[in-house]
Amino acid sequence: MAQNEAGTIHWFALRIGPSTYGIFDTFEKEEGRQAHLNGPIAAGLVAKASELLSQPPVIEQVELLAAKAK
Repeated sequence: MAQNEAGTIHWFALRIGPSTYGIFDTFEKEEGRQAHLNGPIAAGLVAKASELLSQPPVIEQVELLAAKAK
């Protein structure tokens, strides 16, 4: 679904620990971030959160200060 979001530049799913997972996304503009947070991926996660997660998801917004591209 993230591939269909024009404003989502990168989407990463990661394992932080044995039972802790995360998602890291990058966006070209704030509008892309808001579209993602209000779109079908977030809606699906919220709808299934009690089935899939032992705790409610925590969504934190960060500002990416630097990156290295190959």
